[in-house]
Amino acid sequence: MSPNEMLALTMVGAFFCLIMIGIPVGIAIATSAIVFGYAGFGPMLFNLVPSRIYGVVTNYTLMAIPLFVFMGVMLEKSRLAEELIDVIGHLFGRVGGGMGVAIVIVGVLLGAATGIVGATIVTLGLLTLPALIRRGYSTPLACGVICASGTLGQIIPPSLVLILLAEVLGLSVGTLFAAAMIPGLMLAGLYVIALLVTARLRPDLAPAIPAEERAAMPAGTLAKKTLLVVVPPIGLVVAVLGSIVGGVAAPTEAASMGAIGALAMVLLAGKLSGRLLWEVARTTLLISAMVFFILICAQLFALAFRGLGGEHLVERMFEWVPGGVTGSLIFLLVLVFLLGFFLEWIEITYVALPLFLPFFLGQGVDMVWLGILICMNLQTSFLTPPFGWALFFLKGVAPPGVTTGAIYRGVVPFIALQLAALAILFAAPGLATWLPDAIGW
Repeated sequence: MSPNEMLALTMVGAFFCLIMIGIPVGIAIATSAIVFGYAGFGPMLFNLVPSRIYGVVTNYTLMAIPLFVFMGVMLEKSRLAEELIDVIGHLFGRVGGGMGVAIVIVGVLLGAATGIVGATIVTLGLLTLPALIRRGYSTPLACGVICASGTLGQIIPPSLVLILLAEVLGLSVGTLFAAAMIPGLMLAGLYVIALLVTARLRPDLAPAIPAEERAAMPAGTLAKKTLLVVVPPIGLVVAVLGSIVGGVAAPTEAASMGAIGALAMVLLAGKLSGRLLWEVARTTLLISAMVFFILICAQLFALAFRGLGGEHLVERMFEWVPGGVTGSLIFLLVLVFLLGFFLEWIEITYVALPLFLPFFLGQGVDMVWLGILICMNLQTSFLTPPFGWALFFLKGVAPPGVTTGAIYRGVVPFIALQLAALAILFAAPGLATWLPDAIGW
């Protein structure tokens, strides 16, 4: 092993150490890259940095990020989700576990409309966790279904994870959006089946909504609210995703349509105000700036790692893994799953994945299938302790009687369901590749 390759390994270790002691992600990435890159090559290595940064900030596809964020934040802060949860909950109120099923469906809609895990989980936690516990749901089960449903926006497009994965993998965003639809809905379906089976076997864990509460919303009122409250978000999601998958609009153009559509929905609901616009614009700026800062800093890390010969180290590492390409894929997925216990998805996507992708490109692995495998794997990072952000978000808004232990116990079955979905996708690549192939992508 050459001295520069030793520096490459030490640089990765230094990055993890900086993260563990609480240094912000972007600073940790840039600091480790600059220190060890300079030690290996001096200032010459960073002559390409300005062009790399320019490439990030002028990337047309990445312009979709602030627009999708704006769409999601507008729907979240306008509190349109409150009525959505109430109406869908009553639609499934007669079924044992029906309120949990309603939360999964709302998680799909909010995930497709926002793509922001924190916003979805906070909204679901505030509005549904006290109600679920009051209606007799098991506290761990209620916490688990809220956390799991809140993360569906990471696999169901439009998703920031898919946009950034497309950039890393060199694929079109539309292709990954199309590839993620069937696996994302399959995962939501597994959640629904698990809830219904649980309610059937253990009715005390997930009872139906009491009859007197259902009677407070007659069928006519429920049908009217369904038309006014449920249909518009579905129409917005279908318009945005349909325009991308159908080839009518590029992701950035569709994102602008989504932002305008969300604004129109809030206006028609009579909830638009100057204060709301200010809060939405401010939150959008903060989230977008965080994402782009990390992307820019990741350019430094990738440049230093490749310059120090890190790619050759990775190739040799995969040569030691038994089982050929299949064994290497399993090794990568296990590694990403374990990294998810300690790192956020954006760090794994922009720091860890680029280290391994050249090997799989060289082996002829289908990048679309690999991208969806990684995306579904990254989703577990939001639920796995100790640093699963979904757990922190829910704990922050949970009633005082809900313990951290209950939240942790609640997410374990849903992590198992995510891994089961990952295994199904691994065994059946067509779930990810069929739709892009069918539409000619």
